[in-house]
Amino acid sequence: MKSKNILVSFVLLLAFLVTACGAPADDGMMEEDAAMTEDAMHDAAMTEEAMMTEEAMHDTAMTEEAMMTEEAMADDAMMEAPAWFGIPLTNVRTNETFAIQDFKGKVVLVETMAVWCPNCLKQQGQVQELHTLLGERDDFVSIGLDIDPNEDSSKLLSFIDGQGFDWAYAVSPADVSRDLASLYGDQFLNPPSTPMLVIDRKGNVHPLPFGIKSADDLMNAIQPYESKVKTVIFSGSSRGTSQTDLSEIISWKPS
Repeated sequence: MKSKNILVSFVLLLAFLVTACGAPADDGMMEEDAAMTEDAMHDAAMTEEAMMTEEAMHDTAMTEEAMMTEEAMADDAMMEAPAWFGIPLTNVRTNETFAIQDFKGKVVLVETMAVWCPNCLKQQGQVQELHTLLGERDDFVSIGLDIDPNEDSSKLLSFIDGQGFDWAYAVSPADVSRDLASLYGDQFLNPPSTPMLVIDRKGNVHPLPFGIKSADDLMNAIQPYESKVKTVIFSGSSRGTSQTDLSEIISWKPS
């Protein structure tokens, strides 16, 4: 009996020791598991943040690249101006030399004409009315270009003085007439069809419909570019340059 009691006591003591020693171990394991979980969450957060930062940097780089590409394309477009933009013209009223590229950043209205052409006279009357509608402006210019090779500057000057047209006129050099026909059609050398075109602030050329255009038609044609417009009219005879104040739109770069 005594031996049995001793054995029971020994078993109880052993059980107590095992329990006492096991508890801290369990606590340690739980703490270790918690620490590992926290580290994993931290690592995941860091990875997500790094990915977001990388994406943001990538987006920024793409945006900058797109902007640089757009600027480069704009520069290329401005440099690809037609050759006739740089050919010297002579204002028959002032005897001053100018070129279309001198009006960069402005909108230019171009009309080709001839002194003998009655339709041209009617069209120039509408251009004169357009100038009245616009008022005095530094950012708008009209130029009439005489494309008849049989007419000279003195004949052209006599014509515009007699009609009271006060914008820029010039006799078209052969190279200019050739370029106009090559780029925009032979009709630009046919004054009775009253050919006209608008050059916007980026140097893009926009031919207008053939036939006589009213002042309102012309206003509607230049309004899309009015924020920066310079209008040059080449009408078989160059009628002096008139600068109204449409925002300048021709934006090619002189070579």
